[in-house]
Amino acid sequence: LNAAPGRAPRQHVRFLPAPAGSDGGETGLVAARVPVLADHPLVRGPRFRRLKIGAGHRLDVKASGVFVLGIGHGNKLLTDLYNCHLTKVYTVGGLFGKATDDFSDTGKLVEKTTFDHITREKLERILAVIQGTNHKALLMHSNIDMKTQEAYELAVKGLIRPMGKSPPIITAIRCLQLTLPEFQLEIHCLHETQQYLRKIVHEIGLELKSSAVCTQVRRIRDGVFTLDDALLRTQWNLQSIQNAIWDCQLKVKTELEKTLG
Repeated sequence: LNAAPGRAPRQHVRFLPAPAGSDGGETGLVAARVPVLADHPLVRGPRFRRLKIGAGHRLDVKASGVFVLGIGHGNKLLTDLYNCHLTKVYTVGGLFGKATDDFSDTGKLVEKTTFDHITREKLERILAVIQGTNHKALLMHSNIDMKTQEAYELAVKGLIRPMGKSPPIITAIRCLQLTLPEFQLEIHCLHETQQYLRKIVHEIGLELKSSAVCTQVRRIRDGVFTLDDALLRTQWNLQSIQNAIWDCQLKVKTELEKTLG
């Protein structure tokens, strides 16, 4: 921002000595417009010394993907989006056959198990149980009477969600790929942490009479923001950030109006 061209210095009128005439007569005063020295970069210094930047839903050091930041007024919008309790989507990689102390593939190995008996059908049966259990929790924490017209309209719009603090809730989970011993899941969730998702992988392994560790956690959607909105490290420059802000303004406004009114 400080390297970008700044506005021209303000001008003010000063009465300056007029150049002496050829006859060497008395010097007079002449009105002239000159720059205000207080606006000179060497006097004013950098225009921006501090920018208030806020972080949305955080990612831990072992996770990757969409990470939302707010700049200036965007910090208030981050709070508003947080109060919307929007769903986040992850792709989670897993590996059957071993267990570690922190549920990740880089943790300390504590157990090795067999996995040849695992099939996609058995895995999807476990995922269906997880989704069903979490769906009941979602309805309980949404504080909505499911027999009312309001509940029906919210369900049609996909807006049934806990509008307050709740435990982590998985709204949808499915298997994207299974090539033993590796597998990949897509998880839609609320109020989660990345460590909670790693623990889910561990518990899936136990339910299948085996063990499993998490090899990857990647957030592909955070509310209205997707991977298409995200900037790669090579795009962290002023113009790309400005464009990203402009491109996302409308959908953020639309989501806030729809959810918070």
